[in-house]
Amino acid sequence: MSPVRHYCDYNATAPLRPEAKAAMVRALESVGNPSSVHAEGRKARDLVEGARETVAAAIGACRDDIAFTSGGTEAVGLALCGAMKVPGNTILVASAIEHDAVTSLANHIEEWRVSKDGVVDLDWLRQRVAGLKADGYRPLVSLMLVNNESGVIQPVAEAAEITHSAGGLIHCDAIQALGKIQVSVIDLDVDYLSLSAHKIGGPQGAGATYVKAGAPFVSVQTGGGQEFGRRAGTENVAGIAGFAAAADTAQRTMGSYQALGEHRDRMEQKLMVSAPSLQIHGAGAARVAGVSCFGVEGLPSETQIMSLDLAGFAVSAGSACSSGKVKPSRVLTAMGLGETAARSAIRASFGWASAWQDFDALSDAWIRMAARARPALVKMDAHV
Repeated sequence: MSPVRHYCDYNATAPLRPEAKAAMVRALESVGNPSSVHAEGRKARDLVEGARETVAAAIGACRDDIAFTSGGTEAVGLALCGAMKVPGNTILVASAIEHDAVTSLANHIEEWRVSKDGVVDLDWLRQRVAGLKADGYRPLVSLMLVNNESGVIQPVAEAAEITHSAGGLIHCDAIQALGKIQVSVIDLDVDYLSLSAHKIGGPQGAGATYVKAGAPFVSVQTGGGQEFGRRAGTENVAGIAGFAAAADTAQRTMGSYQALGEHRDRMEQKLMVSAPSLQIHGAGAARVAGVSCFGVEGLPSETQIMSLDLAGFAVSAGSACSSGKVKPSRVLTAMGLGETAARSAIRASFGWASAWQDFDALSDAWIRMAARARPALVKMDAHV
């Protein structure tokens, strides 16, 4: 008999929300290209524009500043490549904890240090952008709002102030932040921002890029002129409708997500009492409520993931986008972990359909697994 499954990998992809599924079904039952002028086309256009207003409202933006994309990776690439295509001496500055969608475009990412709890060093950024300005370059800084592996919240507004003081531009990857904490392009004062639907219970294959009015931008994907000329291609109407429904629901129910922090903290306390050598990565910084990255050095993440999967739990090691790689997490090594410790960490992430039982069951299952794999690590008689 198969064990009851506990899905604990929301940061990789969240289960589809009923509201998003219903919106997509309604959209799929309609026909029409949003660029067509007949009644069917106008109906499809109304769906897209209504969704644009909803997604824009979720981040405090104007609807005309939103361009829909095929997902988060494209949303990041569109913002950064669109900014870098503008004539001028632009240099992309990014930290080692950024997603591969960012770091693949940047040089010298290892220089932007982070603390042992995974928070970027603003003093380094201040010196870096001032130096670029003095050398005649325009800094383009990219900083995520919430780290996908540790859940640590980054000081984006402070980084924006530093960047703008040097005449630079700033992009925020808010993909893991939407629906978990308040995201306001006004408060953050960013020039570009990226979002993804499937991290909040929307469909895979839908995302959005925010470009502040007046921010330098040259279209990357040309063609039919859709999305205000920022991103050509017929819009994914059903995906966009599902994205908007998920964004609206996530905003309205954000308090329920934030309440998960109590269960996450209880789970971590139980793990630390039972396995005193266990480390919670990023625990000393502000984190979003539903993420826990932890491990015991010497207990490989692959062993933990496979054992927990067999026991009915879906967890991951690092970023889902790079889970097939054998090298240790770049995020964790940037936080000062050695290679063995970085290879021993797993990430459990929870969301809209998670219950307190998922947290308690995962801690119990991990303790049993660790006791079998490394008996000396675990105190089975410990109680929280």
